[in-house]
Amino acid sequence: MIKAVIFDFDGTLLNRDESVRKFINNQYDRLNKWLSHMSKEKYTTRFIELDNRGYVWKDKVYQRLVGEFDITGITWEELLQDYISQFKYNCVPFPNLNRMLEELKNSDLMLGMITNGYGQFQMDNMKALDIDKYFDAILISEWEGFKKPDSQIFIKALEKLNISPNEAVFVGDHPENDVKAAQSVAIKSIWKRDYQWSNVDADFIIDDLA
Repeated sequence: MIKAVIFDFDGTLLNRDESVRKFINNQYDRLNKWLSHMSKEKYTTRFIELDNRGYVWKDKVYQRLVGEFDITGITWEELLQDYISQFKYNCVPFPNLNRMLEELKNSDLMLGMITNGYGQFQMDNMKALDIDKYFDAILISEWEGFKKPDSQIFIKALEKLNISPNEAVFVGDHPENDVKAAQSVAIKSIWKRDYQWSNVDADFIIDDLA
């Protein structure tokens, strides 16, 4: 019997692509004094390319941007700090997020989350979406010492929820870090379809959180 639903965060609950687009547009406007020598389109497009959907941490991204666009008057460290402090104000949820979490909680299911990333940064983003209150266990790779697809972080989540693998399902958008990683510890996987991939061998596939 299923007792818990465990989620990935970025790309599953948080619409990260939209959030990044919103943030980088706003950053360009806020820091226009130092960025106006290039077009907003050029700045945002290059940031999104370098960010690689979150798989490149922003210290590297901003170092490249400062070098490529000859940005002066503001350092890459200051741009990074702006990202860390301001991103949470730009978080965009996928449709039906809160309704889905409410329905699951009302069905007496426990909820867990496993996400890669920096601890406080990810917590700030969850709080910005007002969803941290729904979860019985939140595991963030920086704080846990393991990151997906390492099976240890999945095992740790099961231990925190006090359940066995066959009592959980895992919902995520990434074929390796989410689907295969969950399956490797005998947790049934639900793939939230992402346009980047096809033919993902998940136990179930969804297109929408509802």
